[in-house]
Order: sequence, then structure tokens, then C-alpha cells
Amino acid sequence: MKSIRELFKKKDYLLEEPEVEKLLDYCEQLQDEIVEFKFDKDKNKEIVLLDMIREVIKGCNAIEKEQVEHERFGYESPNYQETISNLKRYILERCRDERIWL
Repeated sequence: MKSIRELFKKKDYLLEEPEVEKLLDYCEQLQDEIVEFKFDKDKNKEIVLLDMIREVIKGCNAIEKEQVEHERFGYESPNYQETISNLKRYILERCRDERIWL
């Protein structure tokens, strides 16, 4: 994107025209809105990632609790390979849905 000075490089006198001043003010407002939009967009992905991490931690805690119960009561251990596959599938699907490319 060109700067204001670059646009009016050879015609500096136009910068003092009221219409041009209004146009420049409007352009600055649009630039601010673009920056805010980009920030909000990034922030939304941050929220999604935080939510996903919370879900993963909750799943890990449930697996740990299940492991303790199995050891305590002498049951057969759970199939962790399936658990890991489910966790990986959840992360990849969620990233795809939210357009977060890993």
C-alpha cells in the first residue's frame, strides 16, 4: 500500500484541498478499521485454540482418572492407542473447521 506522500509526490499542493483532506481522513479511518479487524480475527483464533486446549486437558484428566480406577480395582487397562487417535482426530477436525492450519 502506498503512503500519502507517495500518492501526492509530484502534486503536493493537492494535499491542502478540503476534499483531499476529507479523503485522507477517511482513508486513515479505514486503515484503523482494517487493523482492528485483523486483530479481532487473530483474537478469535486464539479463543478457539484456548477452547481446544481446554478440551484436550479435560480429556487427558479423564484418561488419568480412568487409569487410576483401573489400577485401583485391578481392571484391564484402557486402549490408549484408540484414545490418542481420537484426540488427534478431534484436534485436526477442530482446526479444519476453524481454518487453523498446522
